[in-house]
Amino acid sequence: MTAKEFHINTPAEGFLNITRSVRETIEESGVRSGIVVIWCAHTTAGITINENADPDVVDDMLLGLAKAYPDRPEFRHMEGNSAAHLKCSAMGVSKTIPIENGRMLLGIWQGIYFCEFDGPRSRKYYVKVIEG
Repeated sequence: MTAKEFHINTPAEGFLNITRSVRETIEESGVRSGIVVIWCAHTTAGITINENADPDVVDDMLLGLAKAYPDRPEFRHMEGNSAAHLKCSAMGVSKTIPIENGRMLLGIWQGIYFCEFDGPRSRKYYVKVIEG
């Protein structure tokens, strides 16, 4: 199966739950055992896995990232989005999840998020299911 491309419109900053699209891609593939790779082809956005039960977790993560990676006047990047690049590097641009019995081996509270740090934008991410 080739990687499936998804398009997403993002807010200025935030985490968008993409778990359903990944799950549906796995179901469409028919793969029962293997891995799924979620890839973000951007330098100011990323992919993470975290709690999906309490929306305050996402808010707290964004607050923590803003505190850890504030915009600084001494940054030299002319686009003015160096903090977004740092957040992207900290979160990462991909995740790999095992598949067994046609299902991702996510924990009960885990969800997959597209992380926007420099929006609003029209973004894309890819999902690749690999049998094995």
